[in-house]
Amino acid sequence: MLCNETTSTRDLILLGLKRHGERSVGEMAKELEITEMAVRRHIQALEKDGFVQTKLVRQAMGRPTTKYLLTEKGEERFPRNYLPLTLGFLKDIEELSGIDMIHVLFEKRKERLLAEYANQMKGCSFSERVEVLAQIQNDNGYMVEWKKIDDDTYQFIEYNCPISQVAKAYPVACACEKKLFKELLQTEAVVDNCCAAKDEAGYCSYTLKKPSVDG
Repeated sequence: MLCNETTSTRDLILLGLKRHGERSVGEMAKELEITEMAVRRHIQALEKDGFVQTKLVRQAMGRPTTKYLLTEKGEERFPRNYLPLTLGFLKDIEELSGIDMIHVLFEKRKERLLAEYANQMKGCSFSERVEVLAQIQNDNGYMVEWKKIDDDTYQFIEYNCPISQVAKAYPVACACEKKLFKELLQTEAVVDNCCAAKDEAGYCSYTLKKPSVDG
């Protein structure tokens, strides 16, 4: 966001790297019409924040030169709307193979995530599994808030569901998400609110109860 002079200059540096690829300090200074020292100061901040990385480029003659390029985190600063492509693919698959194939795909996704996430919960108590799940979902952009209601019950809220638009077209996405929670936490996940459901609030909410046998 361009909210002040410092942020604006750094945004312009990122934009230049996006447009032109790897660049040297001198090239960026010339384009932005600022000193190389100023560019280095901004680059150091961007590198510290994980948006930019360095690359040593060998030349035919003389010493290697340092170039800068965007990291994956830096690339993510630029909007990418994959939703139309995703929904288009799903509709094509449905037309070619039927709705059952869509169910198979989401079930496959659930099994893949289960195998990946279960390893992070080995040996964890129920409360620890809830905490790990919250961190996983936050890392995936779900904006999770969770709290303990009583000794056996937790409220788990997701304020940003990355698959909500897909789930509106294919409710099986939500069903598989619920099954994923159930199998990871080894308990029933009661859906209190689903943002993909008609006339519901814009967040997903679950009640999670500790199983009778924890672990």
